[in-house]
Amino acid sequence: MFLPFSYQQIEEMGASNTVKEIMQQPELWKKVYEIVLNKKSKISQFFQDISANHTRARFIFTGAGTSAFVGDIVVPYLRKNNSHTNWDFQAIATTDLVSSPSYYFYEDIPTILVSFARSGNSPESVAAVELGEKTISNFYQIVITCNENGKLAEKAINDSRTLLIQMPNESNDLGFAMTSSFTCMMLASLLVFQYEKLDSLKTIVDKLYSQGESFLKQLSLRLEDIFEFNFQRIIYLGSGILGGIARESALKVLELTSGQVISMNETPLGFRHGPKTILNDHTLVVQFLSSDPYTRKYDIDLLKEVHKEKLNSKVVSVDLGFDQTVMENSHCNLQMAIDGELEDIYLGFIYVLFAQALSVKKSIQLGLEVDNPCANGMVNRVVQGVTIHSL
Repeated sequence: MFLPFSYQQIEEMGASNTVKEIMQQPELWKKVYEIVLNKKSKISQFFQDISANHTRARFIFTGAGTSAFVGDIVVPYLRKNNSHTNWDFQAIATTDLVSSPSYYFYEDIPTILVSFARSGNSPESVAAVELGEKTISNFYQIVITCNENGKLAEKAINDSRTLLIQMPNESNDLGFAMTSSFTCMMLASLLVFQYEKLDSLKTIVDKLYSQGESFLKQLSLRLEDIFEFNFQRIIYLGSGILGGIARESALKVLELTSGQVISMNETPLGFRHGPKTILNDHTLVVQFLSSDPYTRKYDIDLLKEVHKEKLNSKVVSVDLGFDQTVMENSHCNLQMAIDGELEDIYLGFIYVLFAQALSVKKSIQLGLEVDNPCANGMVNRVVQGVTIHSL
């Protein structure tokens, strides 16, 4: 447990759903692996049909909010590790697809819309599918969703051109903020598009499970240290794929504090180009360290720079293991004792646990109800107030 409270106290604080959903993630990752493994033959047939019927294919990874970030994170990795030179991978949010479809949907290019959805009921998610069906001659879908009763899932069941990957029911987060839904859908997408390597990926999933369990257990004391500093602003920094994890982390604290904490995300190199002005005596800087030796040099350069600033801002580094230089240039350093290496795409699963837990603790500190921090209903678990206009 990452909070120094009993489960009864957590329930009284209105945080029980979100806390449970954060804590269950390592266990759910194992379930996601089994789900994809059991679907391997269907996945294989789906991709074989695409290859057999089309000389080229375009995969658009989409969603809204946190669901969109899943695509932002996995696409660079899949693009790099894809063996199909005639397959194009792009991440485009449903909010863009729906508002400006002519920029993104091309009638003559076979397109597979890869939808990520917790509820599967967001107006933009449903509309994006309808627009794709209307404007693209050869339109297919991969639907990765946490709600078997959502509109996307129900529509996909009887569609021969759609591959439905249903996440564990527990991942359909009841709390306002997406936590286990985010990591489960992210893992599922990596496994689906690397289905030929599922046997070797089992080792990585097992490692994520053990590291996730261990990391969550150590967070309570580390968070106590961090919260001795009453931050009012927070900036998450990450390079490459970890930049997407930083973005999700920044959104999480903004959501769970109902906007009371100003949050930003940037890359270490991009931070100097204006966003560094967020630094003051009340800013918490969180840097996610890359496992890539080359990228890591840029991470450490900025860590040193920020640590030396003559401000009362605090620097937290989250790293895969012990590094003396990182330790010396951080006010707080969280480490994982990883046996062997993990690529950044997989480190992100562990790093985001820290951001989720920190956001919950800050929400409680501010006296908010974590499971529903926006009591005035301005924002909702499933977005409301969207009018979908005819094309």
